[in-house]
Amino acid sequence: MLTYAKPLAAVAGCLALATTLTACGGSTAAADEKVVTVYSADGLKGEAGDGWYDKVFKDFEKQTGIKVKYVEGGSGEMVQRAAREKSNTQADVLVTLPPFIQQADSKGLLQAYTPQGADQVAGGDKAADGKWISVVNNFFGFVHNKKELTTPPTTWEELLDPKYKNKLQYSTPGVAGDGTAVLIKAMHDFGGKEPAMEYLKKLQANNVGPSSSTSKLAPKVDKGEILVANGDVQMNFAQSASMPNLAIWFPAKQGGKPTTFALPYAAGLVNKAPHAENGKKLLDFLLSEQAQREVSSVGGGFSVRKDVKATDTNAIELAKLMNGVEVFEPDWKDIDANLTSYVDAWKSATGS
Repeated sequence: MLTYAKPLAAVAGCLALATTLTACGGSTAAADEKVVTVYSADGLKGEAGDGWYDKVFKDFEKQTGIKVKYVEGGSGEMVQRAAREKSNTQADVLVTLPPFIQQADSKGLLQAYTPQGADQVAGGDKAADGKWISVVNNFFGFVHNKKELTTPPTTWEELLDPKYKNKLQYSTPGVAGDGTAVLIKAMHDFGGKEPAMEYLKKLQANNVGPSSSTSKLAPKVDKGEILVANGDVQMNFAQSASMPNLAIWFPAKQGGKPTTFALPYAAGLVNKAPHAENGKKLLDFLLSEQAQREVSSVGGGFSVRKDVKATDTNAIELAKLMNGVEVFEPDWKDIDANLTSYVDAWKSATGS
């Protein structure tokens, strides 16, 4: 661990300003704390303390003595928070969905670190310069209430039916990762920005309204408050264990196949992290074989390690769920470069 010698006057200044934790940021005392702060997109922590994060963080603390401080929100929300704190960094590890992990990198919020086990992660699931790496593979999807909808929807067009008025909601593009994914999938399925926005303008008649967090929508679907919402496979599969009315589906354009795309949880070490060494240890742990074997069995997701072949009940069910669904690969460079314009087009189309 790096330590820095300070002139006596500087040390005295730190002591005098002890009530202000950040007065002498980066102090040895702060670096030596047995703590690591994680800013993360929602979905990996269980509603009842039974999620992948719950298990992995508990095991990590037991093994290392390092306590995990956890802050959760939408993908864009977490990046925005880290950006606001750039001159007074609070987070050590940032976990978010594409394209927000790329956005965090472009804002200078991440520093390079190659965790142990990174060699077992495919090239497309990590940055070439080591700024970020996927820790849980995942796919975009929707949920519906299978109790209320005896004939579930299969296409985008069906969601325009008046029976879904105020019974449909999706999280906010540009704020939530899964909400941004609605734009990405719509642009793919409808063949471009203009036809996608034309559709989403029509869909707005049925939309309840904005939501900064996608994880808040599944409980509303399960209770029947709404009938359809966006989500992702990992989060919704995990939620379905305690929400029996949830069913995952993948909208198709009328006459086409159901589609989805990979939406992994990607992690990076925060630039100027106050507890960088602890952050590195946590990233190593998240990619360890032990933690990765529990991605499906505990978290309901897909391991990122090529050498981990899950055979648990959840893994089998997840494979069945994905059967027959066409997986496409978004142009993340284009999305990163044009995300603001896409979100602005959505706001204009929907009056949001």
